[in-house]
Amino acid sequence: MKTALICGISGQDGAYLAKLLIEKGYKVYGSSRDAQVSGFQNLIRLGIREQIKVESISLIDFRSVFQALIKIQPDEIYNLAGQSSVGLSFEQPVETLESITFGTLNLLEALRFIGKPIKLYNAGSSECFGEANSAADETTPFRPRSPYAVAKAAAFWEVDNYREAYGLYACSGILFNHESPLRPERFVTQKIISTAYRISSGSKERLQLGNTSIQRDWGWAPEYVEAMWLMLQQETPQDFVIATGETHSLEIFMAEAFTALNLDWHDHVDMNTTLLRPTDIMVGRGNPHKAEQLLGWSAKTKMRDVVRKMILSCQ
Repeated sequence: MKTALICGISGQDGAYLAKLLIEKGYKVYGSSRDAQVSGFQNLIRLGIREQIKVESISLIDFRSVFQALIKIQPDEIYNLAGQSSVGLSFEQPVETLESITFGTLNLLEALRFIGKPIKLYNAGSSECFGEANSAADETTPFRPRSPYAVAKAAAFWEVDNYREAYGLYACSGILFNHESPLRPERFVTQKIISTAYRISSGSKERLQLGNTSIQRDWGWAPEYVEAMWLMLQQETPQDFVIATGETHSLEIFMAEAFTALNLDWHDHVDMNTTLLRPTDIMVGRGNPHKAEQLLGWSAKTKMRDVVRKMILSCQ
């Protein structure tokens, strides 16, 4: 039986990954800064809370990380922790940079000290690419345009450096947008789905949105965590872009949600300039060819099905 440690297990990806690993026969540990008071609602929602051993780990404290790894002795570590909202990173840049860059560095340094063949997956982000002129793949240069993207880019190069310099099995998954019912409403996709559903149920509220012309590559989170696991099953560590390869505007995503609920979004949506970000990426599109070829992974659920699955979860 393999042992996995998921840092950031309380989030969307952490919860779905925990469920996948349990189904594969892993012993799963999950970390939180204070496991005694964390609710782990996503684990409860998926019905797996009692199958997870939780540990309090502060990833920005090297001693806390080192002691936890010595105690748990994991075969695989999945680093999904850190501030995860692009929008919030403009308001909390210091916390964002510290939680992502220091947390990743402490995990890598602890693995170097321990010297055992522990595999590390690091959650990268498509935000690192910035405004790519074509579908981004593993060779596309980074041009981060938010504090979140800057932090993720730094963490990516930390992983790359430790892999090359110290021979660690460490890799990054550069994931494009992936959604599910476990998203909190601070993410615009869940905000759209939840608000549209409440309006369809009689609410008189109006949906407030910023720039709806942005285009994103949206996939289904439960499929994307399988790609994370597949990366750590390879003989040698490599970084992979994970995406559907399809791009749609936020307006189309929104229209799909309202149409599925027999509503016309024009009657219920206001454009609010206060929600615009200081900088934003107009088009995000991924090229998952390498993952398809080497991992045998491809996205089965595209944007319109993502919308419908999220709406069904509201019912």
